[in-house]
Amino acid sequence: MKVLRIAGKYLDQPRLVSDFADKIPLLLTTGMGLYTAKEVAKAPEGKKTKTAIKLMSVLSLTGLSSLVLRRRINFDKAANAALIDDFIQTADKKIVPVLEKAKNKILSFKDIKLLDEHLNKTPEGKAFFRKLIPDPENITSGEIFKEIKWLSAMGFMPVAGGIAGGVLGDMMTEKHWKRRIPDKIKEGAYQFLANIFLCNVGAGAALAILEKYNIRSKSARAAGMITGIAATGIVGGNFIANFIGKKFIDPLFKNKCASASGRKPEALDVGLHVDDIATVAVLSGLKWIEPALPVLYSISGYRAGIGYRNVHKDNCK
Repeated sequence: MKVLRIAGKYLDQPRLVSDFADKIPLLLTTGMGLYTAKEVAKAPEGKKTKTAIKLMSVLSLTGLSSLVLRRRINFDKAANAALIDDFIQTADKKIVPVLEKAKNKILSFKDIKLLDEHLNKTPEGKAFFRKLIPDPENITSGEIFKEIKWLSAMGFMPVAGGIAGGVLGDMMTEKHWKRRIPDKIKEGAYQFLANIFLCNVGAGAALAILEKYNIRSKSARAAGMITGIAATGIVGGNFIANFIGKKFIDPLFKNKCASASGRKPEALDVGLHVDDIATVAVLSGLKWIEPALPVLYSISGYRAGIGYRNVHKDNCK
């Protein structure tokens, strides 16, 4: 448990989280560029230009949309330095070099371990350590659904952007581009409901119940949220998303090109629920995972943009 505590402190360093957040747009752009290059290289001769146009359209709008609602994470360097200067006067000489380093650099795991060993010996040291690297805080029931609302809106943006990018790409490359719209909307509904929104609701509902019964244990809260995600998102989300696609989206477009079969969960969909683990982490008060959400949600946006529907015979050429 001590190793996990130190690892948590290392990852939640305000400077590290802030630097990571600042690099996300570049990481997202680079990743999408590399993926586009790989897919274009794999495309048959004569289809490379079409493939490039479609992917650039989908991924660019997905990426931009995923960054719209992200929260800026600012690190106050002056306040950090002042905090350290105030404490360093009475600090153990063994940790002074590490504290000086913390003014300008991200601390290593070894540095955090040294601080943990020395600062936790006194109440003053513990208080300083909590200010230097704040502990995760259990959010209250009144804050739960405010966070859920933000997380869901943040997940909706790349899905909507992916659909828009997919339609735009088809407009530039396909004669019967309108026929491809239903599958994009159905996949978007599936990604948002099954992989994002209902999972968030399940996590929030479970957290609210635990809060009602004054269960404060972080492990119990995490287990409860994961259970809520499985019940509402992984199980219920698939059914609800397919029901909406069949009963509302298909009749709205009256299109024979739309994939008639329902979307089935598969390995990558299960993998996409890593963003739900991220949701659990954010709701549990961990700071380091939040900047990665745009990257995780962009995967759902991409799948919506290409109108992925498991086995789908393309009759829209």
